[in-house]
Amino acid sequence: MTPEASRQFATRAFVKMVLRRTLALLTLVGILYGATALLYASKTIYKVKMNYAVVLERFGGKRDAITDVGWHIRLPFFSKIEQEVALMNQTLYLGGSPEPVRVISRETVALWVSGLLTYKITNLNTWAIKNLLPLHLLQGDYDGIAKDILQAQEVNQLISKREQIKEDIFNALKSRPINAGGPTLEQKYGIEVVSFVLKETRFGDKLVEATEEKKRRELIAEAENYAADQEASRIRKLYAAYLESIQSLQKALGRPDGKTDALIFQFLTQQKWATAYEKNPENQKTVVIQNTGDAPNLTLPTDYEKPKVAGEP
Repeated sequence: MTPEASRQFATRAFVKMVLRRTLALLTLVGILYGATALLYASKTIYKVKMNYAVVLERFGGKRDAITDVGWHIRLPFFSKIEQEVALMNQTLYLGGSPEPVRVISRETVALWVSGLLTYKITNLNTWAIKNLLPLHLLQGDYDGIAKDILQAQEVNQLISKREQIKEDIFNALKSRPINAGGPTLEQKYGIEVVSFVLKETRFGDKLVEATEEKKRRELIAEAENYAADQEASRIRKLYAAYLESIQSLQKALGRPDGKTDALIFQFLTQQKWATAYEKNPENQKTVVIQNTGDAPNLTLPTDYEKPKVAGEP
């Protein structure tokens, strides 16, 4: 074999060896990666993040809370991860939804209210091991306590005393037993109630319309009462002026013993109806004369046409 042929053969052999080794290395890396991925997917290797915890169920039925941050290994088929729990501040809406819920006040008036509870898990053993579906149970107890306080209030208090009602609900959630002699929310679930916010308190649409209609009617009634008061004031002033004029006339023309009072009254009555007659002499249909005991003398208008006597010019 010539030197040139030997070099070509060696080169081909070297390339094949490199390819085989590269392929073997890639295969090994793929196998290792697949095994690692399989272990991670099956959570044989799992990670506990900061401010999180993992509840691990052992083969014998024992449940442990793993709180150490970092990577951990468990035996597959002999243990399983039951749940991952956040230890940070968490929120829970009143009624389980950010939308307002309907509550009934003491006067059986419907209102829409929304609230937000912030809590933090402090005892993982109580929260995750002693309670089955703890979030569902907490939602029910939370709604019950908050609605008990809200529905015991009057409508005007729910609107005007939001700050006080918010503090009452917070104190009840934090320290009031769920039942007499029973545990509080913090004791039952191993949590700390951080805060409570009463986000919205409003009437229903129909009640708002009824309230606006009531206000409109009150304004109309107030205006009518004001007009009536003005008319009454005007009448009182007219009566006082009329009484003052009669008293002045009586003082000027009457006698101290009162014997001329009846005559003055008859004169005033005569003048009243005579004036009314003079204002509209053509359309008079009914003449009303007040009964004063004696028939008063009526004076006809000045334009009354006197009948002619025979012989007069």
